[in-house]
Amino acid sequence: MLEPFQYEFFIKGLIATTLVGGLCGLIGVYIVLRRMAYVGHGLSHAVFGGAVVSYVMSINFFIGATIWGFLASILIILTTRRRQIGADAAIGIITTASFALGVALISRYKTFTRDFEAALIGNMLGVSGGDLLAIAVVALVTAVALFLGYKLLLFATFDEEVSRFYGVPAGWVDAMFSLALAATIVVSMQVVGVTLIAAAIVIPPIIARLLTDSFKTIIFLSTGLGAFCGLAGIYASWHVDVSSGASVVLFGAVLFGLTLAYTGFRSRWARRRVAQG
Repeated sequence: MLEPFQYEFFIKGLIATTLVGGLCGLIGVYIVLRRMAYVGHGLSHAVFGGAVVSYVMSINFFIGATIWGFLASILIILTTRRRQIGADAAIGIITTASFALGVALISRYKTFTRDFEAALIGNMLGVSGGDLLAIAVVALVTAVALFLGYKLLLFATFDEEVSRFYGVPAGWVDAMFSLALAATIVVSMQVVGVTLIAAAIVIPPIIARLLTDSFKTIIFLSTGLGAFCGLAGIYASWHVDVSSGASVVLFGAVLFGLTLAYTGFRSRWARRRVAQG
């Protein structure tokens, strides 16, 4: 049971995955409640393109990929405000083009293809001290920013039109949230992988939403569930020898299935008691 804790790389991976899971769970609340799951999914692919471009241009991976993801997110927001273009179409064009650029560069510069394998499916073995520091910094800054902007985000999340009427700077709120989302995806790539980040972001808040209607409770519950999925998933991945990203997401999916069954049973039981009483 305690064998993996003898290895430093596993402890680093465990800490990183737990932090990433909690961070994804936290920011995922706003993604799910604002019905932006498609943005998280698309942006993860866009960030991959930015990561490859950063590598080719010898720019710091975290800075380059975050800026790329932020600009892609802003471009999506601006494009969707044009009535002629739907949100799904804008995301499909922008994010797929960015991902395709990354794939094209990888096929052109074959020398670093292996380096980006972990970015696609996740690999805890590649977590370095620098990765761990970046994850911790992004998690701390995002948590503080969401705490300080709690009321603005709450207002903009549930009624954006009314929030604009009352003077809430919705544009700045969207921009800051886009930056936080891009940074979250960038630091999560190594652990969860581009192809699985969207699931890691949306599963914890969906589970929390099934269990409670309180916005504040959803935030804490989703963050805790995300961290737990990260911790338990990485531990399970050691014993079954699978990708860390896949293990984390599958663990979350199992929890979602159990929660769905529990809430369905609870709802039927409540209706039966009302009918009998």
